[in-house]
Amino acid sequence: MKTSFYREKWSELKAQNIAPQEFRRLSRQIAYAFMDAYLKDCHYESDYIDLLCEMTTSPADPGLTGIAAQALFRIIIESLCDDFEDLQTETYNKVMTQVITFCRELPAGEDLDLRLTTFGIHCRRDLLERIQSIRTSNQTLTRQRDVKKILLLSRVTIGADVAITSVVIQRLARLFPRADIVLIGGSKSKEIYGGNSTIKFRHVDYHQNGGLIERLAGWQVVLQTVQQELANCPLQNTILIDPDSRLSQLGVLPIIHPDHYFFFDSRSEVSFESKMSMAELTNAWLNQLTGEFDFCYPSVWLLPSNLQKAARLYQQLKQSGAKRVIVINFGVGGNPRKKVGQSFEAALLVSLLQEPHTVILLDKGVGDSELHYSNALLQAVRTKGYPVRDTVFGADFETDIRNGIVGIQTRIGEIAAIIAQSDEYIGYDSACQHIAAALQTPSLTIFAGSNNMRFIRRWSAFGPNSCRIVHVDTLTDPTAIDIEDIITRMLHARSAQPT
Repeated sequence: MKTSFYREKWSELKAQNIAPQEFRRLSRQIAYAFMDAYLKDCHYESDYIDLLCEMTTSPADPGLTGIAAQALFRIIIESLCDDFEDLQTETYNKVMTQVITFCRELPAGEDLDLRLTTFGIHCRRDLLERIQSIRTSNQTLTRQRDVKKILLLSRVTIGADVAITSVVIQRLARLFPRADIVLIGGSKSKEIYGGNSTIKFRHVDYHQNGGLIERLAGWQVVLQTVQQELANCPLQNTILIDPDSRLSQLGVLPIIHPDHYFFFDSRSEVSFESKMSMAELTNAWLNQLTGEFDFCYPSVWLLPSNLQKAARLYQQLKQSGAKRVIVINFGVGGNPRKKVGQSFEAALLVSLLQEPHTVILLDKGVGDSELHYSNALLQAVRTKGYPVRDTVFGADFETDIRNGIVGIQTRIGEIAAIIAQSDEYIGYDSACQHIAAALQTPSLTIFAGSNNMRFIRRWSAFGPNSCRIVHVDTLTDPTAIDIEDIITRMLHARSAQPT
């Protein structure tokens, strides 16, 4: 379909009071139309990207700009990033450089344009040439280099940080034991890594639900943060590690002089063996970068106060007669495709409780919608006759339960501490599976929403203890999902885990 069709629809929509539902429908239509053309014969229809950029930056209502940005990122950008193929990586770079070039020409993009110009980047071609040179760079980083400060960008999502940045932290701490390590990212990082006194945290948010200008603003805050850090350590003694971070839009945006910048191309198709998990891939990249062959599993460094509270809860449950404590989290990081469904989740909880002296700690999530959802699961268990408790992390409650379920409200650092003290973890592909692997808690992950084998292998939990998966094909025939079959496979996979 000609792009003029959607441009006319956009013009018609702008001429009236824009209804969010119509705005959402049109932005999704345009995003899918781009993917239709791309999937057919790799045709890149730039006008579709420009249209989405207009929709993401022109409405006065910030809620509408966020809707259009969701279509652009969820449907186009995330699809390109999840395939782990060089062609899709190159297309991502084309999309993002087009988006950045569009934004820098807006009145609201004046500061963005100025900062890019200071790096000698004047046009889209400059951005493309820069990211291509970074991806093909043969830079090395040896212990002979006088490194006194290591700046490390967060991957933004906690699961990716555990799988990747925790490995980088350990490896570079061994390579440069006297260097300061500064992690630049969101506040949740401190909940996961706050127990490591050698890490300094610099808070920079990435607005995943904002418009384009808001998303790119995080990069500008990173630049300010880096300049502040350079004020007490010369550039010649500083390096910056970019593990394919959203803060740099996966390396497209410059942050520091290239001689001090080291980019982990985590989406590369051919650089490393295809069966590697992200943690293994990170180690392989560091081996290549440093010339030193070493290996570190993912790790987390939790706050002692949270660990103490979690240990007390575990001991209370054990003293009440529980023989096995299982932590379950049905969160999917805002990606509903990764879910199998509420009926499956309720049936799984009941099936697990059929094992005598089993207590399930169900992470209830955050926000009204997640709490309402979790309460429905607790009620489904209650109707089957099992004891149910409801609490908040650290609060006192009746722990006289040895075969039932406890719904518990937590923050990410708190549920991590609970996982550290538990006998087993079960959940979807999300942050907690990586946390469980790092804590050496046996885990079982339900992988739904993707049939891409390389994606599943890359993002499977990896640690020194048992990390198993059950794949559920929710894409080719969702109506054929057999709950009993999935649970049977899960129970069988669990029986093979060490107890």
